[in-house]
Amino acid sequence: MSDLTFALLPGDGIGAEVMAHAARLLGGITTATSITVRTEEVPCGGKYYLEHGRDWPDGADAVCRSADAILLGAVGWPAPERPGTPVMRADGHMAGWSAVIGNRVGLDLYANVRPVKLHPGVRHRLGGGARATGWRPEDVDLVIVRENTEGLYAGLGATSAAAGRATDTRVITRRASARVIRHAFALSRARSEASRNGRPRVAAVAKPNLLHGCRLFCEVFDEIAASFPDVARETVLVDAFTVALMQEPERFDVVVTTNLFGDICTDLAAVLQGGMGLATGANLGDDHAMFEPVHGSAPDLAGTDRCNPMAMMLAVGHAFGWLASRRVDPALARVAGAIEASVAALLAAGRPLTADLVASPAAAASTTSVADAIITGVIDRLTSEP
Repeated sequence: MSDLTFALLPGDGIGAEVMAHAARLLGGITTATSITVRTEEVPCGGKYYLEHGRDWPDGADAVCRSADAILLGAVGWPAPERPGTPVMRADGHMAGWSAVIGNRVGLDLYANVRPVKLHPGVRHRLGGGARATGWRPEDVDLVIVRENTEGLYAGLGATSAAAGRATDTRVITRRASARVIRHAFALSRARSEASRNGRPRVAAVAKPNLLHGCRLFCEVFDEIAASFPDVARETVLVDAFTVALMQEPERFDVVVTTNLFGDICTDLAAVLQGGMGLATGANLGDDHAMFEPVHGSAPDLAGTDRCNPMAMMLAVGHAFGWLASRRVDPALARVAGAIEASVAALLAAGRPLTADLVASPAAAASTTSVADAIITGVIDRLTSEP
C-alpha cells in the first residue's frame, strides 16, 4: 500500500479549473486502489496577490517541500490598470513567481522534462481552422529536457530608463549543464530499454557558433557523452532544430538544451502532439518534483468550461510514473498507465473532446464532460483485472 501526499497549487484562471478535476481524479484513484492520496491545496497566483499583497500564504513553501509531489495549475492574471499585461510584484517578478520559478529554484528542480507524444486520432490545426493529420503517431515520440535553474531566466538583469536600455544576463555553468545533460542521457537509455525500439540517442540543441554559454554547454555534453557509449549523440543548432523538429520529428529521441531555448522549442513541439491542451511538463530534482500542464492560465477562457483538461490529467499520470520509478512500485506505474490509456482512448474515439481538438464548435464538449470521461476510464481500468 502506498500513502502519498500531493501539494496542489491551482493558481489562476483555467489553472484552478483543471486542478479541481485533477483533485477529483486523485480521489477516484484512492477509491479504486489501495493507494491513499492526501492533498493539501495552497492558493497562489496573480489574483491572490491582488487580494493579499503576496504570492501565497505563509508556510506554502514548506507544504511544497514536504509533499511527495506537487501539481501546479497555472499562474498569471491581468493587471486591473493594464488588462493586456499580467499583475507584477514590486520587485519586478510576475505575481505568482513563488509557485513557479520560486519552487524550481528553491527545491532545485533542475530538469524540465517535456514529453512530446502524438496519440492516434489527433488531427492537427494547420491553418484557417482546418484540421488534418499532419504527422504520423509513430513518428512523434520524443522528450525535450530543458535546464531549469539558470540561463536567461535566472533573473540577472536591469533596466535603465535614463539610458533607454535593458539588459538580461545569461549565465551557463558547468555544474548545472552537467547534471541536466546526464539526466537526458540516462532518460534516453531508460526509454530504449523500456521500448526495445532501437539505439538510444540524445541531441544537444544550442547556438555554439555565436554564444559562449552554448560553447560551454556543448563541451560538457561531449564530455558526458563519453560515459554513455551506447547512446548516439548529435549537436544541432537551435534554428536548424526548429525546422528539423517539424519536418522529421522521428529523428529525435531525447533533446537537451538550455533554459530559454527549451522554453521556446517545447511550445513549438506541442504543435506535433495536437496543441498546448495536450502538453505537460515535469520539473524534476533529486528530491522533489512538480508537474503541470503548460498551457498557462488563459484568463479569457476562465469560467467558460471550455478548456482542455487532458494536459492536467496527463501531468497527474506523469507524477505517478515518477513516483513509481523512485519507489519501484508497480501499483503506481499502473495508475500512470491507466491515465495515459484513458486519454488516448478518447483521442482515438474522437469524443468527447474540447474545442481545441475538434473541427466544428458544435462538436466540442465541455471541460467537465471530458474530465468525467477520463476519470471514469481510469477507474474502470484500475478496478478491472490487471
